[in-house]
Amino acid sequence: MRIDAHQHFWDLSQPFEYGWLGTAQHAPINKTYLPSNLRPHLEACGIERSVFVQTQHDVAENRWVLGLAEQHDWIAGVVGWVDLASEACEDQLGEFRDQPKFVGVRHVVQDEPDDDFIVRPEVVRGLKVLEKHGVPYDLLFYTQHLKHAATLARELPSLPMVVDHLSKPKIKAGVVEGWEADLRAAARFENVYCKLSGMVTEADWENWSPADLKPYVEIALDAFGPDRCMYGSDWPVCELAGSYEQVHGALVELIGGLSETERDRVLGGTVAEFYGV
Repeated sequence: MRIDAHQHFWDLSQPFEYGWLGTAQHAPINKTYLPSNLRPHLEACGIERSVFVQTQHDVAENRWVLGLAEQHDWIAGVVGWVDLASEACEDQLGEFRDQPKFVGVRHVVQDEPDDDFIVRPEVVRGLKVLEKHGVPYDLLFYTQHLKHAATLARELPSLPMVVDHLSKPKIKAGVVEGWEADLRAAARFENVYCKLSGMVTEADWENWSPADLKPYVEIALDAFGPDRCMYGSDWPVCELAGSYEQVHGALVELIGGLSETERDRVLGGTVAEFYGV
């Protein structure tokens, strides 16, 4: 089974906040993307299922995408949102956690003004609610936040967590210092996983090649092993720098030296285990 661990939908006719799409750099993807737009790419790459990941701090998006998932069997899971910092967190989670395709929670930590947002006591309290109910959590970090992954893993040993997009290392500049140490520190904890996703938009959008991504993929695979790494397209954000097919092809090339069993883990087995899809 081949599964894309990380993709998005958005519909500009929906009453959600898509203001970030209005910036000049995001103009190429400032349009509606729905399952009908993604399916041809999945089929072209031999991918059978995918996992949607939230874009909104709004439980209404959970309901909207769970509705899409009911219409399309190949949407394997929905990583949604609940307000971790609110005392209503558990009540919000209660609406969704028993729905089979609600498989995780994410918050856009990278956009929080406070770099220590994720370790605030009230947020950790919310994460403990996820841990209590066995709901995985996606860590959307920039490199300056990555140091918190090990802290959280130590405090929440039963909460499965996955680092989205390798924590967005500075691929265009070729920087690994600092990032690598924090990634390896997180990887020492068995409850932390890593998505091999979102790399092309951290590279040179116009001139990247698989070789630019290679050091970062190799470090992640060495730190986590194939059993805790998973492929994600980050479609349609990836279209800022390359097509779905280019992103998928680059990763397949970069993991070509792994055994067949290891490639199967990265391209589907790990995500199926992590989210239970």
